[in-house]
Amino acid sequence: MPGGHVIVGAGPAGLAAVRGYRQAGGQAALTLVGAESQLPYQRPPLTKEFLRRELDRDELWLEAAGWFRDHSVELRLGTDAERIDAQSGAIQLSDGERLTAQSCVLTTGSRPQRPPFAGADAAAVLEMRTLADSERLSRRAATAEAAIVIGSGFIGCEVAASLAIRGLSMTMVTQETVPQAGRLGTDAGERIAAWLREAGVDLVLEAEVEAIEDARRVSIADGQRLEADLIVLATGVVPNGELAGTIGLDLHEGAVPVDASMRSAHPFLRAAGDVAWAENSGAGRRLRVEHWGDALAQGEVAGRALAGEDAVWDAVPGFWSTIGERTLKFAAWGDGFDDLSFLAHKGGAFTVWYTRGSAAVGVLTHQRDDDYERGRELIARGARP
Repeated sequence: MPGGHVIVGAGPAGLAAVRGYRQAGGQAALTLVGAESQLPYQRPPLTKEFLRRELDRDELWLEAAGWFRDHSVELRLGTDAERIDAQSGAIQLSDGERLTAQSCVLTTGSRPQRPPFAGADAAAVLEMRTLADSERLSRRAATAEAAIVIGSGFIGCEVAASLAIRGLSMTMVTQETVPQAGRLGTDAGERIAAWLREAGVDLVLEAEVEAIEDARRVSIADGQRLEADLIVLATGVVPNGELAGTIGLDLHEGAVPVDASMRSAHPFLRAAGDVAWAENSGAGRRLRVEHWGDALAQGEVAGRALAGEDAVWDAVPGFWSTIGERTLKFAAWGDGFDDLSFLAHKGGAFTVWYTRGSAAVGVLTHQRDDDYERGRELIARGARP
């Protein structure tokens, strides 16, 4: 029987699983498989400092190659896992190699979701997820005068602000009344809209895109036709959970159901990060989050539990987003709220409390770090804000 473990996915959750396993005293052989050819790297700067050319490529690496040698981790980069035979412990890689393992941790993350309208699948239409995506967008932006971002999630807002800072004439097209209205509420969305406009981003709101033509023109249902040198899709992501399906696991909207220790229903497989629909012992239910910090947290739990620790995921999910020069901090269970309360403070600061019943289930802050930290505690306790 093979004695080592294979981690498939060399993003934050995969690296954290390696770290957690070794920190917990795990001694078995580890192999880290990554579809990208690069060492694990920071993703948050890809839409901000790196895209704005304020950060060099070499500053993105989370660990140097020597770290993996020092911790007896074998790297298989530039290849992907295609299927698993859990009975034999075999993992087939796309380069033809076949690995055997005692168990597998799936940390394959998610991929951009291309919308169904015509022209969205054109190769010249850009997306933002990986280092290669950010580099490609940066190169194209160097010779462009105008750009369009479709979608007003955090990725879309960060990219639009960064390209505007680089001097491009920027337009954001969104179905929402204001950016992030559905997730954060109208008041917070109006603040974000004002920040984007201040940065030089023109907003086309409540717009239904019908088609992208020649990767340069966006046709909107109301008859508008927008043109730019480059178009970026920021229309959400889908989990890369297909590998779990090769061993017969039922997926939840593409994600792998796991318990609070990241164990799936099959003893051979654990999953963590964007690809996991994970039990959070603090929330008392399964959640799927797409946050950098939670990918690290879940990956560490998976690694420590694999090494025999009684590790569970119980933290309140949260993340930061920087739009231009302004930072939002958000913590929430992330699966909905009944009511919200927007509190404006001096100097443009604000706090939004999200509640279900009388209990806090989320908090959003700008320049109110104390509220953010207190909010995480209240959410964890299910207390009134």
